[in-house]
Amino acid sequence: MMQAALIGLGMVSRTYGEAIRNSQKVSLKSVYATNKDSREDFTIDFVDVCDTYAECLAEIAEDPEIDFVILATPPNARIEIVQLMAEAGKPILMEKPVERTLKSATAVVDYCEAKDVPLGIMLQHRARPIVGQLIEKLGDLGDLLAAEISVPWWRPQSYYNENGRGTYIRDGGGVMIAQAIHTLDLMLALTGPVLEVTAMCATTGFHDMEAEDFVSAGLKFENGAVGTVLATTASFPGRGETITLHCKNGSAHLASGVLQISWQDGRIETFGQEATSGSGADPMAFTSDWHQTVIEDFAEALAQNREPLIPGRSALDVHKLISAIEESGRDGERVYLKEFP
Repeated sequence: MMQAALIGLGMVSRTYGEAIRNSQKVSLKSVYATNKDSREDFTIDFVDVCDTYAECLAEIAEDPEIDFVILATPPNARIEIVQLMAEAGKPILMEKPVERTLKSATAVVDYCEAKDVPLGIMLQHRARPIVGQLIEKLGDLGDLLAAEISVPWWRPQSYYNENGRGTYIRDGGGVMIAQAIHTLDLMLALTGPVLEVTAMCATTGFHDMEAEDFVSAGLKFENGAVGTVLATTASFPGRGETITLHCKNGSAHLASGVLQISWQDGRIETFGQEATSGSGADPMAFTSDWHQTVIEDFAEALAQNREPLIPGRSALDVHKLISAIEESGRDGERVYLKEFP
């Protein structure tokens, strides 16, 4: 069994704790947060998972029994920790996003590759079992012609009242990089690359925040298909995200954990079951199963000397798309991703 250390003990740390509690392949050797109360609280609440915490990051970096680290700090507190762990040769599994901007995210990936340190990203929607079933159906569905992406979520103002949340300096943006990144990343895994975007980004009257809480974008994919994206945290009370792919032989509609395929010949197939994803006022109302899958895959990848399910460089595709949408929304012009830095 591989041993991990968890760095960063905010809201999502509970999901990591539950995932490791349920795992037979990974255990938690140590945890760390700058706030000592957070360290103590975690080791009390998850005493059956991990009852010890590190006093400093160097303890984790220098511990030969720790096989890899899980980095779950806010994105503005990443690069120095990445450098310390990479210098110590510790593989890193990182909470999304990689960093706040495409440039800084690329720098993190480049640094780990230069040090030959494995880097995985927690974009756990790729690990949903229903996604594998959809991928198996894509060949029979035929050429993709159009796509509809919807993330109609809700967050109350209290969510954004936390210091730094919804700001560029801490989070790197609003709804796209904090919430819709999962659905956009999964979309790219299913559709292939985006060629160009035309977007509108705004902050609605529901929220007092720096970054956007509403995005509408038109997409053109490299394969010639077209698509739309709606992403918001201003859709009360919040509904599950959906991906709809309109293909030559039928349409696939993925709504949270349920996949429905409507074939052009009249057949309808339904797979999966409902799964919550944190679309409403409680941002942590989702299963830890997908996190567990990604964590265990990362451990197995290290043991097998292969790439993890979601390697760091693959996460740069969604960062690039988000940056392009932001630029188009800001400047009011079409943005071609191949020309985007």
